[in-house]
Amino acid sequence: MAEHRFHTPNPVDLEISIPSGDMEIETIDGDESFVVVEGSEKLVEQMEVELQGNRLVVALRGKKPFGITIEIGGLFSFGNEKLRVRARVPHGSAATLKGASADMHLAGRLRTLETNTASGDLALRGEVEGDATIKSVSGDVRLDRIGGDLRATSVSGDMVIDAVGGSVQTKSVSGDMRIRSVQGGEATLQSVSGDIELGVAAGTNLDVDANSVSGDLESEVALGSDPSGTGDGPTLVVRGKTVSGDFRLVRSS
Repeated sequence: MAEHRFHTPNPVDLEISIPSGDMEIETIDGDESFVVVEGSEKLVEQMEVELQGNRLVVALRGKKPFGITIEIGGLFSFGNEKLRVRARVPHGSAATLKGASADMHLAGRLRTLETNTASGDLALRGEVEGDATIKSVSGDVRLDRIGGDLRATSVSGDMVIDAVGGSVQTKSVSGDMRIRSVQGGEATLQSVSGDIELGVAAGTNLDVDANSVSGDLESEVALGSDPSGTGDGPTLVVRGKTVSGDFRLVRSS
């Protein structure tokens, strides 16, 4: 195990790249950042943990230190070798996370979020104040709130997002997509062999163009009108397409 402590009076840009294992990120009060790396001694010794200006980088040194078996998106699998990275950084930090086979658990308040994993689940308890870009293969995604725009791609995994403040663009294959609340902007959602459910916030006007091949279309919100009856709220432009899946519009709970 290796422990690292850095003086960070301002939010940082956290970048973590590991082949497989777990990432646990929490945002905290204070002017310090902490990183703990756990795993085999040989693998931990080859980890780089450095503060480069405002960038806090946690990654393997080089691409092929030993025992490489698979390459996925620039990251390598090491058989049964796994790492556990725990990071605590100031509130409002940005996070860029990559793992060939890694679960990601986040808590707190992030400025932006970008994730890329070939096999692993992603869970966020808290909020991304700005934009989020999510790429997941063979893993489930569960996010609380995205304040800005959401761009998400998923293969063989379900996605559940509680609320998105900006626009939405999603593509999923062999997995369901559920966004509980969207208020305005544009929502472009595509799915193959999976259902889509989109929650419409109260006071939102709708402009919808959706179709399904071998699936049902359903809306409990009056299309082309304001679901709350006020008529002066934002307009949500929805473009949806499913193949072997249902498309459903619901009122936000």
